[in-house]
Amino acid sequence: MAILVLLRHGQSLFNQEGRFTGWMDIDLSLRGREEAARAGRLMKNSRLDFDIAFTSVLKRAIRTAWIVLEEMDRMWIPLLPCWRLNERSYGALEGEKKWEMEKMFGASQVHLWRRGFSERPPALSKDDRRYPGWDQRYRDIEEKDLPRTESLQDAMQRAMPFWQGQILPQLERGRGVLVVSHGNTIRSLVKHIEGISNEDIEKIEIATATPLLYEMDEPMRLVRGSLTSLLAGEKEG
Repeated sequence: MAILVLLRHGQSLFNQEGRFTGWMDIDLSLRGREEAARAGRLMKNSRLDFDIAFTSVLKRAIRTAWIVLEEMDRMWIPLLPCWRLNERSYGALEGEKKWEMEKMFGASQVHLWRRGFSERPPALSKDDRRYPGWDQRYRDIEEKDLPRTESLQDAMQRAMPFWQGQILPQLERGRGVLVVSHGNTIRSLVKHIEGISNEDIEKIEIATATPLLYEMDEPMRLVRGSLTSLLAGEKEG
């Protein structure tokens, strides 16, 4: 049976500081590294196994994947990064402290930008050094595909070609797939897999370094699995 695990990276330095991150390439905090190691042990103890892993091109996701695969003794499987799995772009909010943006724009507006499906934060200008066009890792990406801001809907539309072209074919071949990505990117994948409405996706929270397990059943449909007992054991320990 094919399995899919969606995993948000461990806590990043900006998560720790309460800042918007988006496409900024921020590393894991010490706690984030510990969270990633715990997730790896959890999956190893549950006898999960993977044939291939996908990440974004941002170091907090890549490092989380490295740590997880090391804990599982699976560092030899293919690990393929792709920009389509990047976090959603928070535009001009990137790097800013969330409480300061709430003070400037109002808590309700910032909540809409963070949790809503179609709301976009203020956009970056192309001469802003945070704009992805300045980063050499995106030099082969067409300018029209480089975001200056994104809603969750935009991030979902960006991720879907990768889901259809890379992830789903692996699952259809019966392979175990690990996707290490970001809170909003994973929200978009969960929305697609589970058929969650635009309104209800606002209520979905994705915890750092907490595996979401899906199993492919007989009609070739992904259904949510469970690691509840194992997670409880980890928390008690």
